[in-house]
Formats: sequence, C-alpha cells, structure tokens
Amino acid sequence: MPGRIEDYALIGDCETSALVGRNGSIDWLCWPSFDSDACFAALLGDENHGHWQIGPSQELRTTTRRYRGDSLILETQFETDTGTVTLIDFMPIRGKASDIVRLVRGDAGKVEMRMHLVLRFGFGVNIPWVKRGEKPGELLAICGPDMTVLRSPVRTHGEGLTTVAEFVVSEGDTVPFVMTYGASHLPLPGTIDPIAALRDTEEFWSDWTGQCTYTGEYRDLVMRSLITLKALTFAPTGGIVAAPTTSLPEQLGGARNWDYRFCWLRDATFTLFALMNNGYTAEAAAWHGWLLRAAAGAPAKLQIMYSIDGHRRLLEWQADWLPGYEGAQPVRIGNAAHAQLQLDVYGELIDAFHQWRMAGIELDGDSWAMECAVLKHLSTIWSQPDSGIWERRGPAKHYVFSKVMTWVAFDRGIKSAEKFGLKAPLAAWRALRDEIHRDVCAKGFDAKQNAFVDHYGADVLDASVLLIPAVGFLPPDDPRVRGTVAAIEAHMIHDGFVLRHDPRETPDEPLPVEGAFLACSLWLADAYVFDGRIDQAKVLFDRVVGIANDVGLLAEEYDSVAGRQTGNFPQALTHIALIITANNLSAAKAATGKPAVQRSK
Repeated sequence: MPGRIEDYALIGDCETSALVGRNGSIDWLCWPSFDSDACFAALLGDENHGHWQIGPSQELRTTTRRYRGDSLILETQFETDTGTVTLIDFMPIRGKASDIVRLVRGDAGKVEMRMHLVLRFGFGVNIPWVKRGEKPGELLAICGPDMTVLRSPVRTHGEGLTTVAEFVVSEGDTVPFVMTYGASHLPLPGTIDPIAALRDTEEFWSDWTGQCTYTGEYRDLVMRSLITLKALTFAPTGGIVAAPTTSLPEQLGGARNWDYRFCWLRDATFTLFALMNNGYTAEAAAWHGWLLRAAAGAPAKLQIMYSIDGHRRLLEWQADWLPGYEGAQPVRIGNAAHAQLQLDVYGELIDAFHQWRMAGIELDGDSWAMECAVLKHLSTIWSQPDSGIWERRGPAKHYVFSKVMTWVAFDRGIKSAEKFGLKAPLAAWRALRDEIHRDVCAKGFDAKQNAFVDHYGADVLDASVLLIPAVGFLPPDDPRVRGTVAAIEAHMIHDGFVLRHDPRETPDEPLPVEGAFLACSLWLADAYVFDGRIDQAKVLFDRVVGIANDVGLLAEEYDSVAGRQTGNFPQALTHIALIITANNLSAAKAATGKPAVQRSK
C-alpha cells in the first residue's frame, strides 16, 4: 500500500526524479528520464510493482525528515529503542550515467536495518534477470533495454524474486548503496564515490540557490518551490515537466487521472515567470531553445504540450495491470489532450517572449519571425471555440479565459514591436486586440451576476478569470473585476479554498467532485493584492502553504473533507503560484510599486 501523497519527498538530477516515502521507500521512479517507463511503480499499486525500501527492521519511536539546507538532498532520521540512524537520499547531477545514492548514517547507538529491493520495469510488470557482477558488491538487473547496477558493501540475497539485505549500523558508521541506470547492451556504467557525490551535489544546489534574488519574508517557502521547479527541468533540452508523476487522482478513488510528465507550454511559461522574477535566466534561455525546436513548423500545428525532447505524438493508453493509487483507475500513460485546441497557450507563448525581452534576455531573429507567424495564424482562429485551460474533453466552447489570452497575445506582440523597434503590422494587430476586448466584455460578462463567466452565454463561473487583472486585460479596480471576485467568493469557495469549477455546474453531485485546485486559491490571493486587500491575501496564502507537507511540497489539489493532498505531485503550477503570490505580498509590503507578476508592462 503506498503512502499518502503528502507523505512523499522528491529527489532528482534535473533529468528525472524519484518519490521517497516517510518509511524510506522509493515508490516512484521513471528511469532514465521523466517520461520513461517506471521501474518503481508501487505508488500506483503496491510493493510488488516495484519499490526500494531501506529502514530499521525494529520498531520505530519517531521518524523525522528534512532537506539538507537549500538542496534536494533528503535526510530521513529513524529513532528506535536501540539507536538512531539517518537515511540520506539524493541523485547526483547527471554525468555519464544516472545514479541514486542512499547513505545510512549511524547517529547514536546501534540499529538493525533491512533493505528490500523490488525492481519491476515497464511500469511494474516486467521482472528483470538478476545476477552478481564481476566485482564484489555488484548486483545487476537486466530486462530488455534496461539495466541497473546496485553497488554496496552490504551482502544481498534473493528472496521471492526480490533482493533483500540485513545489516547493522552503529554510531559513526556510514553504509552506502548506489544504484546506477544503464542501457543493457552497453558496458556497465562506472562507479562513483558516494561521499564525493554528496559533496558535489550539495555544492551544485548551493551555487544554484545562491543566485536567488528574492529577499522577502517567505524566503524558505519560495526557495523550496524554486528548487522544486528546477528539479522538474530536463537539462539536456531545456524542457520543463508539469509534474513527475502520472495518474495520481484529482479525486480519491476517482477516474480523473492524467499523465503530467510532459511539457505544457502554459505551465512552462508560468515556470519561467516565476524563475525570471527571482533571478534565474539561464533556464529561460534553455526553454527558449527547446521551444523554437519543438514548435518549429507551421503555426497551425502548434501543440499545447510536447515531450521533454520535443516529440509531438503523446499517445494515451492504460496500464490495466496497475490497480491505481488507492484504487483510482484508470492508470493513464501519455496524454490525449496534446491534440486539443487551447487558445490560451498562444497568449502565454507571446507573453513569455515579451517578458524575456523586458528582462534583457537576448533573443535571436528567429524568435520574432516565429511570433509574427503565430499571431498571423491566431488572427484566423481566435474566434473559434476551444477546449479551455482545463482541457475539457467534451464539446468545444468559447471559454472566456481563452479569449482573454488571445487578447494578451496581440497586446504583447504590439508592446514588443513598439518598445524594441520590431517590424510588425501594428495597425491590424491593434484593431484585432480591440475587437477581442469588445467581444469578451460583451459575450463573456454576465451583468446579472456582475461577473465574467466560464464561457460565452454561461451562467456559471470559472477560477481562471481571476487572472484577468494579472494579465492586464482590465485593471484590478474595474467594477467588473471586483464583481467577478465577489461572485467567486460567493459561489466557488469550499472550506476556505477556491474550486476551479463552479459547483452550480453539477448541482446533483456532492462536493467535492475533485479537490480544491491550489493554484486557484493563490490566484484569488493575487487578485486581493492587486486591489489592495493585503490582509485577506495573506490569510489565503497562509491557508494554502499551511497544507504543504513537512518538506514544503504541494500537490495539484487538496481534498478538504479528507484532509488530503490529491492530484499529481509535486505540481509545478502550485509551486509557481506560491512563488508569485509570495513575490506579490512582499512587493506590496515593501511598497515597491506594481506587484511582481502583473504582466501587462
């Protein structure tokens, strides 16, 4: 049985990542990349689907854990009646191979330990052939194209198609386990010094976090979220995944289970805003390169998401042999939403280019040519219905937020051309920008509710319209914006958290039909900041960060009835929203002018 979603911590090497439970079990790892098959898939089933646990074999008194400083090095301390040990888990930034290092350090007394390794490639279904290597302490596991090598001074033995070891750790001891991934047709990957790797990994994160420019009162929260976003970047290409997991349910036991191990243009651009606003521009430059490669070709073929290396075909299928997280089925691999039309991504895309220029990041000539081609295509499709920001799988509609973001696309194109002297059909763009604005205000605003609604002609709301002042479509003090905020307060808050869909849309279904979408609560906090309601913003911000787990991580949603985090984990969009709201609160407190991400400049 897997742990609660919030009981996991993240380790990674900026090419893939693993989830480690409070019990010292790695229950999720896709190797060698984020979108590879999982070799540890107990998260979506049980230990027979792959896991790697190291922990005391005797009864525990307490378990505590933390990250070592501002790093992705996880330390889990187990206290028993006979002594205390610390399990140190990390993935060194990748060199020639990908490694997981697990160090068992004796802190006090003497503790009997047990290691249990269950490797199951192909998302928990393929049992490898296991044999000892030529060198002492080597254990090879091979299955099809995949190979792992476990190296440790601890003697292991087989037990029911798994690998186990018993050993004792005394005060002052450090017992290493290093597992390395390699292709099965190649020679064994080389060994690493685990203690030197620990030092190098700590130095890497120290150097990276030292670039942060945020100095506000929420520094620890912001830094942990920035580290999490960095961990979700794919270093070889510059791609950024939305989450490292698939099929963690939006509703416990439900069917809203999706694969997030891909690069959404929307999520990636949000990530870049959060990183750039806090001093990180190298990631922005790397993603710019990924984007130009992934989106190369006809603008009409632009997708809402791609693979980490730019592949376009993300076929969706179901791993029927996996029972799902706490029985939530189906378990989906791939994502059919890649073929949807979602008009809002055009606005996020052009806004990202504009913000890059405003931040002083030099872009090559291909960038502007691409933007002009995208805007030319958008001018022919902006009036079409789409699937919306939430990737609805029903009939396409004229979603209000989608239309607002088409306005953003032309607005930012105009601003870039004007400020940086770029050649553009400005008269046509200005006319179209004004036409879209009139269209949204006429068809997307419900005068009876004094609020912008979910889609044209609807009588229900949607949390995405909270972003209207953030993107500069209307000012925060516009009566229509204030009316929208009031309507969302009246109809879309459940147990203090903001839902993304209006419950009136499904009046016959009990709440919650899914967990509260955590980013939406933070979007409301931003709307409060923009309108000068700082105290209310802080209350809402504190409520969201109050449900972060013991190492500062947040999932996509929160089930306030069960008191559980739900959805894929950790979720980039949630941590992005946390960073942005923290920036806005700090800016407002310091009275330094406009909030950090009111992106209409």
